[in-house]
Parts: sequence; structure tokens; C-alpha cells
Amino acid sequence: MATKRTSKDVPDVPDHGGHILMLMTFTHPGKSLSARIHRARARLFATASPLLLMAALPVFTPLLMRATPLMAEQRGPAQRVVSGKVVDKGDGALKGSVVYLKDDKTLAVKSFIANDSGGFRFGQLSQSTDYELWAELNGKKSNTRTISSFDNKNEFVINLKIDTSK
Repeated sequence: MATKRTSKDVPDVPDHGGHILMLMTFTHPGKSLSARIHRARARLFATASPLLLMAALPVFTPLLMRATPLMAEQRGPAQRVVSGKVVDKGDGALKGSVVYLKDDKTLAVKSFIANDSGGFRFGQLSQSTDYELWAELNGKKSNTRTISSFDNKNEFVINLKIDTSK
């Protein structure tokens, strides 16, 4: 709650146009702390003198610029991406191969049909989960590759090889 007081009412506080912001910390039923802070900020800007705000701008602008990357980190962890190609022994692309990605935590399996160049891509993968990756074509299967949650990379390029000669 913003209260209009002068520096004479509160000891050891310099006079800034006769306005002092006081935020009460007691709780109101049904009103969150963020709502109270928002209202206090609105009152500050509505009652503070324009000269005081202009004087504070050079001080707070660098702080806000440094806070921006921190705010981006708070959105959540970065997502991982796995991509690559499915090839035969001679490194020829295997169009139409089915690539499987198994989540070792939930045991859910995603699949992707390789494009004309044998390419595949899985996005939005959690960093805290291990995955298994393999490809199949006409009953033949590649080796299973593992993506560990302990690997801190966000992008993986994994080529899967299927021996089609058998």
C-alpha cells in the first residue's frame, strides 16, 4: 500500500518530492503478494515526481539489462534435439526407414519415418531423461544408441546404420 508521507514523518529518510513508498507486508485475504507488489509499483509511478523517475532510469536500466538472461533461464530448461540419417553399409540413404526413440523414464516410444535423404529429427526432448534410439527397415534393425541425461549437450547428431545385405 502506498502512503504519502514527508521526510519529517519518517526519520533518516531523504525528501524526494514529499513521496515515500511504503509496502505493507501483512496479508489480505484473496490478494497475492505479486498483486500487492504490482499495485505498489503502479502507485509509485502515479505519485512519484517525473524528475525522480528520470533520475532513477540510468541507475536501473543496466540492472534490467543484466536481469534479462536470468529471466530467460527461469522459463524452464532448454530442450534437446536429436537428428541424423539412416544409412546402409555403403553410406547410402535408406528412405522410409522407421526411427524409434524410447523414453527410458516413461517407456513411451516415438517414431519418425526417414525422409528421401534418410534424415530424421526428434525435438523437445527433456534433459533429465535417458533415451534409446534405433532404426528398422524391412525387418532389419540398426544398433541401439543411448542418449544419457548426464550428457549436457542440447543437440545430438546420430547416424544409424542398417545392414541390408543379410
